[in-house]
Formats: sequence, C-alpha cells, structure tokens
Amino acid sequence: MMNTEMSIKKQGNASGKFKLACQQIVAGGTAGFVEVSLMQPLDLIKTRFQIQSIHTEQYSSIGDCIKKIYQNEGILSFYKGILPPILADVPKRATKFFTFEQYKQLFSFGAPSPTALSFTLAGLASGVTEGFLINPFEVVKVRLQAENQVFSKQISAWSMAKVIVHENGFGLSGLNKGLTSTLFRHGIFNMIYFSFYHNIKGYMKPYQDKKLEFLRKFMIGLTGGSIASCINIPFDVAKSRIQGPQPTAGHIKYKTCLRTIHTVYVEEGVKALYKGLLPKMLRLGPGGAIMLLVNEHVLDWLQNNT
Repeated sequence: MMNTEMSIKKQGNASGKFKLACQQIVAGGTAGFVEVSLMQPLDLIKTRFQIQSIHTEQYSSIGDCIKKIYQNEGILSFYKGILPPILADVPKRATKFFTFEQYKQLFSFGAPSPTALSFTLAGLASGVTEGFLINPFEVVKVRLQAENQVFSKQISAWSMAKVIVHENGFGLSGLNKGLTSTLFRHGIFNMIYFSFYHNIKGYMKPYQDKKLEFLRKFMIGLTGGSIASCINIPFDVAKSRIQGPQPTAGHIKYKTCLRTIHTVYVEEGVKALYKGLLPKMLRLGPGGAIMLLVNEHVLDWLQNNT
C-alpha cells in the first residue's frame, strides 16, 4: 500500500513538473512574439548603423536613417527581416525563460531560495543556450536587413537561407557565421538582464496598487535591459560586421569576434564599437521590460487557469 502511494506521488510530481515546464515555455514564447512585433523597426535601424563603416556611411542620425529608409524603401521596409525573428523568437524566448528557471534551480546548489549568484549564473547559462539556438536566424536576418532595395522586391527569408547554405554551407562560414559573437552577446546580456531584474526587484518593496507595481517592475526591467545593452554592444557590432556583407567583395575582412572588435577599434575608434547603441537601447530597454512582464503575467494566468 505504501509503495503504491509513493508511486502515485512520484507520478503526480512528474506531471506537475511537466505542466510547469509547458507553462514556462508558452509564457516565454508569448513574451518573445509580443516584443519582436513591437520592436522590429528599431532592430533594423540598429543593424543599419552597425554594418556601416566610416567608408560606407549612409546615415548620420536615427532621424536621418528613418527618413531615408521610408523615402527610398517604403514603410514596410522597417519590418525587413522580421520573419526570422518571429520564427526564432517564440522558441528563442521560450528557451530563454525556461532554461533560466532550470539553471536557477541548478545554481542554487540546494539552497531553499536562489541567491544573487544563482540569478547571475543562470542568466549567463541561459544566454549561451539561447545564442546557440538563435544564431542561424540572426545570420539570415542581418543579411536581409543589410539590403537597401524596396521591401516588395526583397527575397524571402527562406530563399536567403538557401542562398547562404548554397554559398557557404551550415558551418561557421555559412548559416552559423558569427556564432562566438552571438554567444558573447546573449550570454552577457542575459547575465546582466536577469541578475539585475530579479535581484533589484527583491530589494525593492512591492506596491499594493497594481498600476504602481506594474510601473515598478517595468522600470526595473527597462533599467536592466538598458544597462545590459550598453555593456554587450561591442559584441553585437562584431556580430553584425561578421554576419553582414563584407566591405570588399570576395575578401573576408571580419572573421572572428575579438579580432573584429580589435579591427573596428583600430580603424574607426572606440565610438564605432557603440554604433547603434541608441536604437538598441530604445528597443531592448523597453523591450526587455515588456518581455519580463508579459512572461510573468502569462505564466501567472496559465498557473491560475490551466
């Protein structure tokens, strides 16, 4: 009788863990879909700034970039390259939030509740995991965003992926080009983003008023996303340079992450490593806050209604 009760209890625990995992995946995927749908135009502007060097400069400011894209390519061009993020961000953000929860437990090392170090290590590990998943989509997205023709004349994301595979295969010269830069970008961002949000949220007293509590969480997420964007952007610039079109056809100038950062620094100065910072912060500051809040609210709703 006791063995039967223990067996039922284990099955119940396993079922509960599986249900929670599914809820975390759905909540994270929903957060990713909402964020990329709202913030894609800013990602396009960020990429345009990052791929231009001092020799190929087209845009002098965010306003100038918006004006030229609108006049020369049409309003729909602000959503160039959106299909890869849409296809990627649902599983990507699902992976981001789900693996963060699993790593958080792992790095708590048996403690009853996560520590500041747990949040930091879990964020780093979830970012690296996310980077492996997202990199092929990033390669396709950057190639699409780098093109200057009218949106209606641009080839599809699938066609671009086939072109990349045909030219260079699936490896580090093809569909996984710039992998190291992507791992650095996501690892550093998530480490700061999750660590800041969960640690600061724990130190600040919550409000009873729902609007004030929403604003409190939004501002913490906004600040965390903005700080993380400032710190990881040199790796983002390196990723865009490696994955985007090379300055000279037939010659690969930007090859590896740290070498690309060094080349940009030597040839263009330290400011070039922060190209696209403002649109990146405008996207990932509020975008990061949106993701955290959407994830929390959807997860709460699922746990209370499923």
